[in-house]
Amino acid sequence: MPIGRRVAYLRVRRRLSQQSFADRIGKSKSWVDKVERGVRSLERVSTIRDIAAVLRVDAATLLGRDAQPASAVGDGEDIARIRGALSAYEVVRDRPGPVLPADRLARHVGYAWTAYQHARYPQVVELLPNLLCDVQRAYVRDPVGGRVAVVEAYRVTAALLVKLDEADLAWLAVDRAVAAAAGDRVLVACAAVQLGQVLRASARARSVLLAAAYRIAPPDVDAGSAQELSLCGALLVQAALVAARCGDERTTGDLLDEAAEMAARVGDGHDHYRTAFGPTAVELARCAAAVEWGDGSAAVVRHRQAIRRGGWRVLPVEHRAAHLIDAARAYLQADDPGNAARVLLDAEILAPYEVRRRPVGRDVLAEIARDPKAPAMIAELALSLGLV
Repeated sequence: MPIGRRVAYLRVRRRLSQQSFADRIGKSKSWVDKVERGVRSLERVSTIRDIAAVLRVDAATLLGRDAQPASAVGDGEDIARIRGALSAYEVVRDRPGPVLPADRLARHVGYAWTAYQHARYPQVVELLPNLLCDVQRAYVRDPVGGRVAVVEAYRVTAALLVKLDEADLAWLAVDRAVAAAAGDRVLVACAAVQLGQVLRASARARSVLLAAAYRIAPPDVDAGSAQELSLCGALLVQAALVAARCGDERTTGDLLDEAAEMAARVGDGHDHYRTAFGPTAVELARCAAAVEWGDGSAAVVRHRQAIRRGGWRVLPVEHRAAHLIDAARAYLQADDPGNAARVLLDAEILAPYEVRRRPVGRDVLAEIARDPKAPAMIAELALSLGLV
């Protein structure tokens, strides 16, 4: 039911005439009539809340949605199940059960990564508990043959938990990945990519990331394989973002310049070792770094240039949606809430869970919705999620 018709229905149930209702909300009878007929839209959060108060309903009910409190994200049974699977590590190791064939296990891990890169986070949450048990059993039975699967499973687990702001669990998952990868420089580098995501706020992480990057780097960059360059470049990007979080602009720029040289040799449109590394990814990192420094104007310029590149469309959905949230933050820093709302709605269309479930996405949504000029769609979404 359109919101105007819902207003009319609830008004009649409260036995209010259009005039008395208009008087209570400080509007004209003509204004109420136009809203109820759908001629005029409700665009301001404050107005929606005033109407809801007069009609004695929740704002979410007025919008025809169920409110989801912000505190509910990450506290449900889904995260508890992942925590349980990670906690069952010792039991699985000491009493391993049936082991899936290697090819089937590899397909399951690949499916989890695909779901993650398409930002289908509830689907990944559903997959992970059983997947973690399966890969651990395979690894206990055959530490060499099961190593790749267990590292990749813990990598995607850490990546998801970072999205959901579950820092402690993410650290546990990435620590397991690094431990299982020990002795294999490629797998160590793969695990270190997620380590950088988990330890973004730690200055000490930069040296760890650089050590892993230069260990996987080819002696001659021009002769290096695309796989080696992608891993090394992705680690340099992670190290640069750690430096940006610490406010070290010079180091950030140097590392991203070095990564850009490797990206130029790899090109866009690849996803070696689930890194999505390429020239466009480096440009998005420059935008994210500018946001970390609080230089919204520079970040906006980077954003506009990056999304015009050919490589933008071939990046994973998750990567693009995460960048759009960074771009919304940049527009807010540049005091441009209109464009912040626009790019956030683009992110919500592209990957709804990136905005609705990821804490940083919800925070940006709430900040934009508090602006009196926020578009109606932003206001409705924020109200339906219980954010304003």
